[in-house]
Amino acid sequence: MKFPGVRIIDRYIIRKFLGTYFFAISLIIVVVVIFDAAEKIDDFIELKAPLSKIVFQYYGNFIPFFINQFSGLFTFISVIFFTSKMAYQTEIIAILSAGVSFRRLMWPYFLSAAAITLLSLMLNLFIIPGANANRLKFEMNYIKSVRGMKYDAHIYRQIVPGTFIYLRDYTNNNHSASYFVLETYEDGSIVSSLEASAVRFDPETRRWSAPQSILRTFDGEQETFDNSRPLDTLVNLDPIELGRLDELVKTMNIVRLDRFIDEQKLKGSDMISRFEVERHNRFAFPVSTFILTIIGVSLSSRKVRGGTGLHIGVGIVLAFSFILVSKFGEEFAKGGLLPPAIAVWIPNIVYTFIAYYLYKKAPK
Repeated sequence: MKFPGVRIIDRYIIRKFLGTYFFAISLIIVVVVIFDAAEKIDDFIELKAPLSKIVFQYYGNFIPFFINQFSGLFTFISVIFFTSKMAYQTEIIAILSAGVSFRRLMWPYFLSAAAITLLSLMLNLFIIPGANANRLKFEMNYIKSVRGMKYDAHIYRQIVPGTFIYLRDYTNNNHSASYFVLETYEDGSIVSSLEASAVRFDPETRRWSAPQSILRTFDGEQETFDNSRPLDTLVNLDPIELGRLDELVKTMNIVRLDRFIDEQKLKGSDMISRFEVERHNRFAFPVSTFILTIIGVSLSSRKVRGGTGLHIGVGIVLAFSFILVSKFGEEFAKGGLLPPAIAVWIPNIVYTFIAYYLYKKAPK
């Protein structure tokens, strides 16, 4: 297949596409930053957040996250806005009348969408996770509503198949929990339970300790107790895994996330589907840029009564329906109703058919 070169008309459309996209993103970022700063200014002042950290650690990492979060939507809106304007000014008709096919007209859109997709992939896989980690560090120090690392009151994790740990009221400041239980099961029946109160974790030795513990062992209907020894045990569990894991995986780049998922599979975690959703989203979301671009061009390349406003209105409805279907797919995957790969990619598959239909219909 021979790829066409880049002509004057291609450069014109690429400049329009990327210019409108970056202008729209920049404009909304300014508005969002102003409103966000107005909302959090009291926390910044009260907790004495340094200006350099507000600008670089918080907003410097918040902006890439925001750009990536709404990249698909603004790609779609940008395409519809400038393409419908070209159609309304009969530029599209002039291009097609000059012998340029609709397929050839798509070439500069394809190049622009490819540039945005590559940017989004780079952000999703490597930059955004680190930015999220730095942003969360700032929020935990200087924003009251999220201050301190978030832990559930009751934490239950599987550390290896058949072995579970339960912690109550864990705090990261002093690495302590009010109650600790380590349970072992064989063939669905409990065989031992190690319990202790007022436990502490030593980050250096990675051991859990307490002044006293109770070891209960089960042999059929026989149950024995041993409360003569203090707790001093090593558990295959990193304290970071005690936090809210949905937030934790958002701070991992794709290499660390793949490794983390493999580790959790070995431990038999029941949250694998949530981690797989995060992984697939990092690829599926950028790919949607191409799909939304084709839909946007196909919808807005025809001059219709109602002009740009009608195109933008229809486009926004389609864009938000895409986001809605994506969210439903994620929840189905997290709930175990669908495999994560299928649930995450369903919106792209469905809207690919819509894009194909509109693309075929557009030249007519």
